[in-house]
Amino acid sequence: MKPKSIWANLSVANLQRTTQFYTELGFKPNGESAELTSFCVGDNDFVLHFFLKERFDVELNGMAAGSKPGSEVIFSLSATSKEEVDQCAEEVKQAGGTTFFGPGKCGEGYNFGFADPDGHKFNVLYWPGM
Repeated sequence: MKPKSIWANLSVANLQRTTQFYTELGFKPNGESAELTSFCVGDNDFVLHFFLKERFDVELNGMAAGSKPGSEVIFSLSATSKEEVDQCAEEVKQAGGTTFFGPGKCGEGYNFGFADPDGHKFNVLYWPGM
């Protein structure tokens, strides 16, 4: 197998809420429809597609990665400083997300974890030299 690209497909309960949340965080819009809102993340434009949960339940027989207490994936986002991590934590709170750890020291680095309104988890990490 030699895939040319990779992206993530996640299920959500409310597209408008999801669009507003990620727009407030400054993620780059990548299109939307009646069943999907999409964003690009990072310098390489990693694509995050958010589909209505009902669509995934039908098309994937209920096997989509959803919001459960434990996640199938935690996305990590890089930060350039401790101050940027702290700023991101404030932006997440203001946009309606919840933090589940930090911000605080992590080995030689500094990070915090958050969940979007549907429970999808992210780690924002500053690591010196990264």
